[in-house]
Amino acid sequence: MIEQKKEQIRFMTVEDLDVVMEVEHDAFTTSPWDRSIFLTELTSNQFAHYLVYEVEEEIIGYCGLWIVMDEAQITNVAVHSKYRGKGHGEKLLRYVIAFLKQMGVVKLSLEVRVSNEVAQNLYRKIGFVEGGIRKNYYADNLEDALVMWVSIDE
Repeated sequence: MIEQKKEQIRFMTVEDLDVVMEVEHDAFTTSPWDRSIFLTELTSNQFAHYLVYEVEEEIIGYCGLWIVMDEAQITNVAVHSKYRGKGHGEKLLRYVIAFLKQMGVVKLSLEVRVSNEVAQNLYRKIGFVEGGIRKNYYADNLEDALVMWVSIDE
């Protein structure tokens, strides 16, 4: 008998922040967001939508979005290192795209470090294309960001 793991993607709540911060610090060791940023996003930003990915009731990843009119931007996306390489990031992003399509969004963008080829390859697999460079975008080391876009109204 094959045992299937229970997975779900749902909206993030303030109660999720302790575990989300663990994922955040695991994924972004040099410049993680502060808990107060997530709190503000969840409670005060009318454009923000944050989702968590759970496996067996454990949060293993999350994705933050801003939706303005018919365009969206991923503010941050992460999967805990012990769950990477198993398709969870792709599953989370495909869910996000389906959610945005339901919301009437036609274009989704994100920034990714120019050195993060693993993430870039995942984004390309999902249909993102390069849209430009933001010079010195990351404050921790002034690394450039690659802007990527995907059209989701097709």
